[in-house]
Amino acid sequence: MESLRRVPDALLEHARSYLAGERKAAVARGSSTVMLLRSATRSEFRVPARSGSESAGSELEVYMLRRHGRMAFAAGMYAFPGGAVDERDCDRSIAWAGHSAAEWARRLRCDESQARALVCAAVRETFEESGVLLAGAADGLIVDDTTGDDWERDRAALVDRSLAFSDFLLQRGLVLRADLLQAWAHWITPEFEPRRYDTRFFVAVMPEGQRPRDVSGEADRVMWVRPADAVTAADEGEMAMLLPTYVSLSELARYAEPLDVLAAAAERDILTIMPRVELVEGVPMFVEPEGRGFFSVSPSDRTRSRPELSDTSPQAG
Repeated sequence: MESLRRVPDALLEHARSYLAGERKAAVARGSSTVMLLRSATRSEFRVPARSGSESAGSELEVYMLRRHGRMAFAAGMYAFPGGAVDERDCDRSIAWAGHSAAEWARRLRCDESQARALVCAAVRETFEESGVLLAGAADGLIVDDTTGDDWERDRAALVDRSLAFSDFLLQRGLVLRADLLQAWAHWITPEFEPRRYDTRFFVAVMPEGQRPRDVSGEADRVMWVRPADAVTAADEGEMAMLLPTYVSLSELARYAEPLDVLAAAAERDILTIMPRVELVEGVPMFVEPEGRGFFSVSPSDRTRSRPELSDTSPQAG
C-alpha cells in the first residue's frame, strides 16, 4: 500500500501548484459507483484465485473494469462501474421500490434531491457501464436478462444522453430497485486534482439471471475478482488503482459471501473522506485523511453503528 502514498506522476505539478497556493480547488462533481458482488460460481471474465491467497476460502467476487489509458480521470486504473450524476437523475417522476429519497438523504447525509440523484446515478451508470440493471416490474420481479438488441439500443441511448433514465424505465414499465443497493462509503477527490468527484460508494448483489457485458467505452478490460486477490495484485504493482478503490477492496476482503457484505453495509456509518496532500522531503505525498489511518489501520476499525432505516414497500420516488 506504500505506493498509494505517492501522488501519480501526471498529477505532481498540480499538487505542487496547489501546495504553493497557485491554484484553487475545483468543485467536486457528485457521482456514484457500485461494487457489484457475486459468489464465485461462474467463469466469464473470472480471474483464478492466487495460490496461498487469503481469499482461498472466500466465494465473494467483485466486478471491476480497467479504465482506458486515454481517459482524463484515473486513466489505466482499475475501478468499479460508476460515473457522474446527470441533472435528470433527480427527476421526481422516477418510480422506485425501497427506502424513500428522504430516508436515503438521512443515510447519505445530504438533501433529498441530491440523494435521489445519487441513487439514480448508481443504477443508471451501472447499467451503462456493465449492462446490469437494478430495476424490476412493479410486482416485485427483478429484470433477469438485459442481453437483447433492444436493451443494447436503450443502453447506448442512455450513454449518449438521447434517452433520459426516467423515460427508459417508464417505456419498459420498470421501477428502480433502490432496495437492492446499500451505501458503503463517501470519498471526495483531493483538492489539488483538476478533476474532482464527490463520490458515494454502494454495494449490490448481482441480480439472478443477469450477466455483465464488456460494453463500457471507457474500459479496456473487465473481470470478476476476489477482493483479496485484487489487493494483492495492487500491492505487487499488477493492478493500478486509486486509494478509495484499494480501501474498499480491503474492506470487502473481510467477507466470505455477498450477503455478509450487505449485512455489514447496513451497520456502517458513512464517513466523508478526502485525502490530503503534503510535501514530504520536497515530494507531494498523500497523508492520513484526518488521522483515520488508512495507510496503517485495519479497515475493520472503521465500522461503526448507524441509525436504522425503516422498511418500506414499493412506491413512487
